[in-house]
Amino acid sequence: MPVSASANGTQSNVRDTLKYLVSGAAAGAVSRTSVSPLERLKILLQIQGASVNSAPAKYTKILPSLSLIHREEGYRGFFKGNGTNVLRIMPYMAVQFAAYEKFKPVFNVTSGPESAGRRLIAGACAGVCSVSATYPLDLVRTRLSVQMESENPKYKSIGHAFRTILKEEGGFMSGCLYRGITPSIMGIAPYVGLNFAVYETLKSYCIRYYYGDTDMESSAMADVYMPAHLKLMCGCASGAVAQSLTYPLDVIRRRMQMKGACADFAYRNTWHAVSSILRSHEGVRGLYKGVWPNLVKVAPAMGMNFVTYEFVKARLNGVPIGLRWKKSEL
Repeated sequence: MPVSASANGTQSNVRDTLKYLVSGAAAGAVSRTSVSPLERLKILLQIQGASVNSAPAKYTKILPSLSLIHREEGYRGFFKGNGTNVLRIMPYMAVQFAAYEKFKPVFNVTSGPESAGRRLIAGACAGVCSVSATYPLDLVRTRLSVQMESENPKYKSIGHAFRTILKEEGGFMSGCLYRGITPSIMGIAPYVGLNFAVYETLKSYCIRYYYGDTDMESSAMADVYMPAHLKLMCGCASGAVAQSLTYPLDVIRRRMQMKGACADFAYRNTWHAVSSILRSHEGVRGLYKGVWPNLVKVAPAMGMNFVTYEFVKARLNGVPIGLRWKKSEL
């Protein structure tokens, strides 16, 4: 009997993990594709200034820049690099959500708002796991996204980009596929931690507002049946807060990823990039290039991310996500 119980527990754990992975992958694909035009614009804004002799800024405000992309590259320009992005974001979000679900019991995360600090730590650990697993695809996506339309692009496809980078920049052992990972981890760990902490804490306040102090089982059921539009609003708020606080490190990460793609690359390392931007004509504002289109993108994207994840996870568990909150359902 002990062996059978252990086997059943292992099988249940594997099934739960697979559900988390599938739900996270679906959430990443849906949310990121829907905001691809703003993601492309954000990257173009961020990498302006990565060369020593940078030309005057080509992209400035959101709507004129989107119009310029459309005039020069057509509708396909809005989705350049999105195939790579979806390939990266699916395993990235799958690992992130699954890791977070696994870290929750490790850090004793409960359903109430008092667990905000523990959610932050669990989310940060999940962020480190996800970025470490998928960083090479993120670097290739950045390189593909910043290419302009030409007859002879440097990178012709995802596979060609990998081969070219490995061939021209020192091979796998040189770490060329992990350029910029230090600021990535420094930025993504608190970003993901804040996302989960703010989202789940806001959800717990919503549950307490409607139901008062509930026991753990009732609180868990209220979470399942919480209406999608409230989860969407909680997700939007979490994305806006997290991105605003960690955005400068995202700018540095993108610029460091351009090393090897720019012949006159301006920075020696992460800290040199930060000090160079602050001393240049860009100043502090240079660390927030592209922040507005990013906030416009991140808020709905994170809302859709959490809603899609919880919807798919609930359906895989045989439970429909709530449309209206009914106390009688608990």
